[in-house]
Amino acid sequence: MEKIYVTGHKNPDTDSIVAALGYASLMNATGKREFVAARLGHLSDETHKILERFDCEPPVYVKDMRTQVRDLDFDVPPILSEAVTVNRVWSAMEDDKHISAIPITDDDGHLRGMMTAGVIAAYDMATIEDPTLREVPLFNVLSVLEGQMLNECGANTIIGEVVPALPHGADMPLFRSPDTVLICGDQPEIIKSAVEAGVKCVVLCRAELPEGIARDRTMFISTPYDSLRAMRRIFQAIPAGRLTGDEKIVAFHLTDYIDDVREVVLESRYRSYPILDEEDRVVGTLSRFHLLRPRRKKVVLVDHNELAQSVPGLDETEILAIIDHHRLADIQTQNPVYVRNEPVGSTCTIVAGMYQERGLMPSKKLAGLMAAAIISDTVMFKSPTCTDRDRRIAERLADIGGVDLTELGQFIFSASAPEDKPIHDLFFADFKEFHIAGHTFGISQITCLDSARQLSRKREFLDLMEETRKKNGYSMIILMLTDVLIEGSRILCLGGEDTFNQAFNVELRDSEALLPGVMSRKKQVVPMLSALWG
Repeated sequence: MEKIYVTGHKNPDTDSIVAALGYASLMNATGKREFVAARLGHLSDETHKILERFDCEPPVYVKDMRTQVRDLDFDVPPILSEAVTVNRVWSAMEDDKHISAIPITDDDGHLRGMMTAGVIAAYDMATIEDPTLREVPLFNVLSVLEGQMLNECGANTIIGEVVPALPHGADMPLFRSPDTVLICGDQPEIIKSAVEAGVKCVVLCRAELPEGIARDRTMFISTPYDSLRAMRRIFQAIPAGRLTGDEKIVAFHLTDYIDDVREVVLESRYRSYPILDEEDRVVGTLSRFHLLRPRRKKVVLVDHNELAQSVPGLDETEILAIIDHHRLADIQTQNPVYVRNEPVGSTCTIVAGMYQERGLMPSKKLAGLMAAAIISDTVMFKSPTCTDRDRRIAERLADIGGVDLTELGQFIFSASAPEDKPIHDLFFADFKEFHIAGHTFGISQITCLDSARQLSRKREFLDLMEETRKKNGYSMIILMLTDVLIEGSRILCLGGEDTFNQAFNVELRDSEALLPGVMSRKKQVVPMLSALWG
């Protein structure tokens, strides 16, 4: 069953993670079992503690959504052991005319080579000049000739030059050495001569073994095929692994990206390429036409609709739905999609409403998680983005989950910004990039109970911000230390200081300012800059 990934934004916060879990669970509960919650980055300390409290596993980590080999409708031909006969390989190709190559593997499934009709034809032509069998397993010969042993002589392999018996009345065949495989019909005199010459193997084609022939030194095999067919088929008894040359094989893995695969395929001459899994075992084959219409990964976006905040390779995916509570941004889709964008404080408020609409109550664990996400995103209902609906939904979820919202809020924000955490991890735990009116800028938000204590690391923050601004070419970079207790944010800003001062009617001093009542990046900071830039 094809997976559909439900993913939030980069540097995911609690609302983004829980919304993905909640939406995937909702869709799976309504009979669509292929939805998988995913995340695009590491969990923040806050989110990690919340998931631990409710004994919930985090979503799977997804690095990007570029189309991979695993997304193609590649061929799955028979994958044969190097011990099978060439005849068995040819039969497999005859059974399915669409197969251009068959992978040959060792006993562990690891690739040894690729068998094609051309390889088999080249070997068949070579047997005209050198009609010799070299230690071919007896079982293989009996298989391709559909033969039976007429005596036991202790040998498990057949060695020798394959020689056809001449018709009656012609000169007797020349047995150059005992290492000869004689192909004959009902020709008693020739058989007797071969035994006297010490020939090691005689293949009887539609004939009986003559009376009085010694059986102690010569192996006798009976076959229903005539001499001509037996002569050609016996060469197909060699193990297929012997025809896999030393040439380096071009192979791809399930995790390889199509863009990289396409470049290799265009520069090479093969018709078919083996596909390997993570343990280098063969799982199928790929041809050029598989690259023409690759199957795209399917995704649902939650808590964002901005390309810069989404998964790399999003343009190669099929977006099925967007569930969000932010401004409409720049993500484009190839087909009409389901979009639900509502002016509430948390995406989980929307997801919880979807449970209610479908007459489905979330589990106790999931209800507690969604209540925590709403508290986190609305900053204990103090954010200007918070609505009465957020409160009502959170209270209903808390009742189902058996949690106290006040206690849960204290638990969340006491875990948000530990002092011993590396400055890089603190800054990028909830960082978003924006593109507005030709300006590219970034805003990090840290929600805490004591912003003054976080400012003791001001110099570390500013050094990291300057490095990030130069590296990414930002016109402005901002850190919001949102303090739940003072119901405002202490701001650090580098680049575009005059713009910031004008937008918020403040004066940055040593890159720092206090914005009372400002709790929301989405509703109070980004819109002011957007309005100023037009």
